[in-house]
Amino acid sequence: MAKNNNQNQNQTMTREEAGRKGGEKVSRKYDQEHFENIGQKGGETTAQEHDQEFYEEIGQKGGETTSEEYSQEHFEDIGQKGGETTSQEHDQEFYEEIGQKGGETTSNKYGEEHYEKIGKKGGRNSGNGSNNN
Repeated sequence: MAKNNNQNQNQTMTREEAGRKGGEKVSRKYDQEHFENIGQKGGETTAQEHDQEFYEEIGQKGGETTSEEYSQEHFEDIGQKGGETTSQEHDQEFYEEIGQKGGETTSNKYGEEHYEKIGKKGGRNSGNGSNNN
């Protein structure tokens, strides 16, 4: 029996090794669809257990962490790349459509009174020499 205990001591693996081996075994046992299904179920359960405020808070934390980890230049670079890619993938009609939708959404959100108010401010500040406003 003492020999058997020595063998076990020599074959002890770390938690990291055991976790890796277990993960590899499970990965071989199940296909991609299985993991997609359990991920879907987990996402649905989480959505039922938490409200919008929860997601806003974790989004805020994630955004703050990300902004601390990366420089302004990084965000400018990825924004530039994204803009270039988008402009290559879409034509003028696409931009007209999203501009139209954005304009309608903004109009519905603020209403006519808002635009009259900013129009008057713009008229006063336009520098056209007119003081009628």
